[in-house]
Amino acid sequence: MKTRSILSIAIMVMFMVACNQKVNLPDAPLAQKIPKELKIHDDTRIDNYYWLNQREDSAVINYLTAENDYCDAVMKHTEEFQTKLFDEMVARINKTDESVPAKSNGYYYYSRTEGDAEYPLYCRKEGELNAKEQIMLNVPEMAKGFSYYNIGSYSVSENNKILAYSEDTLSRRKYTIKFKSLVGDKVFTDEIANTTGGITWASDNKTVFYTVKHPETLLPHKVYKHVLGTSSKNDELVYEEKDNTFYTFCYKTKSRKYIMIGVSSTVSSEYRYIDASKPNSEFKVIQPRERDLEYGIAHYKDHFYIRTNYQAKNFRMMKTPVNKTTKENWVEMIPNREDVFLSNFEIFQNYLVVGERKNGLNQLRIRNWETGKEHYLDFGEETYDAWISANPEFESDVLRYGYTSLTTPSSTIDYNMGTKGKTIMKQQEVLGGFNKDNYEAKRLWATAEDGTKVPISLVYRKDKFQKGKNPLWLSAYGSYGSSSDVYFSSVRLSLLDRGFVVATAHVRGGQEMGRYWYEDGKLLKKKNTFTDFNSCAEHMVAEGYAAKDKVFAWGGSAGGLLMGAIVNMKPELYRGVIAAVPFVDVVTTMLDESIPLTTGEFDEWGNPKNKEYYDYMLSYSPYDNVKAQNYPALLVTTGLHDSQVQYWEPAKWVAKLRGVKTDDNPLLLKTNMDFGHGGASGRFERLKEVALEYAFVFDQIGIDE
Repeated sequence: MKTRSILSIAIMVMFMVACNQKVNLPDAPLAQKIPKELKIHDDTRIDNYYWLNQREDSAVINYLTAENDYCDAVMKHTEEFQTKLFDEMVARINKTDESVPAKSNGYYYYSRTEGDAEYPLYCRKEGELNAKEQIMLNVPEMAKGFSYYNIGSYSVSENNKILAYSEDTLSRRKYTIKFKSLVGDKVFTDEIANTTGGITWASDNKTVFYTVKHPETLLPHKVYKHVLGTSSKNDELVYEEKDNTFYTFCYKTKSRKYIMIGVSSTVSSEYRYIDASKPNSEFKVIQPRERDLEYGIAHYKDHFYIRTNYQAKNFRMMKTPVNKTTKENWVEMIPNREDVFLSNFEIFQNYLVVGERKNGLNQLRIRNWETGKEHYLDFGEETYDAWISANPEFESDVLRYGYTSLTTPSSTIDYNMGTKGKTIMKQQEVLGGFNKDNYEAKRLWATAEDGTKVPISLVYRKDKFQKGKNPLWLSAYGSYGSSSDVYFSSVRLSLLDRGFVVATAHVRGGQEMGRYWYEDGKLLKKKNTFTDFNSCAEHMVAEGYAAKDKVFAWGGSAGGLLMGAIVNMKPELYRGVIAAVPFVDVVTTMLDESIPLTTGEFDEWGNPKNKEYYDYMLSYSPYDNVKAQNYPALLVTTGLHDSQVQYWEPAKWVAKLRGVKTDDNPLLLKTNMDFGHGGASGRFERLKEVALEYAFVFDQIGIDE
């Protein structure tokens, strides 16, 4: 009997090693509990892991390192599989690639990549496409020696002779502006540190405007003017925003006539302008800010064109003379419509192009200025995304737009608005024998708890689909009015070709269905975002697009908040969840105005110093609602230098979950010690993070090749 028992154990151990090699794993790290009392509104919360917000404390770094080591140990048996996944993702990418050139001020501008280079070359050609190439920025060379490198933006002076560009080498979104001569050998030593990265040239070829961030809120709050050849220490402050719920930005109109300073919050905006040829003049306000009045500005001839929610829930288009800019002078061009959201517009000499949303889908509307005749582009698919692309030239009758769907690779298309002829200038090349006919995309409508119909976009491989048996990868965002539009992904094929159904839930808090869709998923209606997502997951199962025990969810940033909320509310729905850089400690973060970005988001989440908002936020905050129950398998990722969602939020959340959850499912925290909110900067390097996520999900259901 003893021999049989020993033999059985030996067989069991060999089976475990052969199948998943999960024997002899180290114990999961347990963070030290140091109680911290947090009191407000006669309510006391005890935060045992508050101490993890000390980034420079060696104990914090040791804990994060221990979690990384534990994650590596748990996932070690998948390392070869991760490498395989990474290799197959890279193999689908055409390593030598080039963007479609866009003409601006006499030059064609484009970027291209070569071979295994992680970063692009930014180039231009003068006058015609067969002209000699000029490499403006050799980013592969510039990035050498840095673990992270990112070009924020670049801008060329009006005389086409000087390039201004910004770079970030820390992944904290603090950019240094530098200058480079594009003609001759002149060297500029000017450097402007700690900017937001945007650069706006005046017409004099020597003056640039830029913005800097508040040291605590990290919201852009000051606009400076720099003159080439002078020290940035002497740069003139031309605008300072004193309200810490607003942020500021700067740009030049498409007409190249005006320089604009914009100021915006969640619910209000304001613009100032000067003549671009007179950089030392005083900025004039177009329309003073008012709460719940939002607007944006473009210029054409003698008028400013305005997209606004002024007396218009779903926004409308107005115009006003450049010398009479306040709202009483605004004249309506396109009215508000209850079923159509006006997203944006582009002005040409002969045509107006309007981007709209109807029934959750983007559409492009073309109007002839002279005749007033209109038409819409027909895209011919059930679910897709289309957008106005780069169109820097006023005089052109050709609209450049982008198009993609769940089965159609991203495409750049030139559309002649007069003849209605289309030319596909480029379609993303997918190597390895991709055939779009092997895949099917659909649109479903789930019923939310309050009866609202919520759209779902999904795709699957036809020959891998078996009703009620497929694993599901369901994602969403659902905040800030940011719509989760569908797109093609060659990376996603690694899921689809292994039988996954991949879906996006267009939950409230986004703006897919119009402005009300956003307003029904924010502030005191935020829980609609979470319940919508759960309803979508349940609907996918009920309709046979997912096996009940194979539902996986993914969300990042504010979508990570969504992940934290759903696993507290209905953990039994999900086999596994990936929360990327998740915003999960809502109440504590929103009470601390010293944390970057907090003050600018009171109109999104509410200000918890108001008891009504405190109570509501506390009722859903993922960290505050962790409880003793079974949770799905969880992979949580963050970046030590994240300036958007501080690393300690996911770290605290994982620490608390470890202490109270009642299951044996994996709980992993992976902190990138070099990068911030956006992860790795290289085009291939970031795929290693995706390979880890995919391997984690595959591992839960026994897929290992």
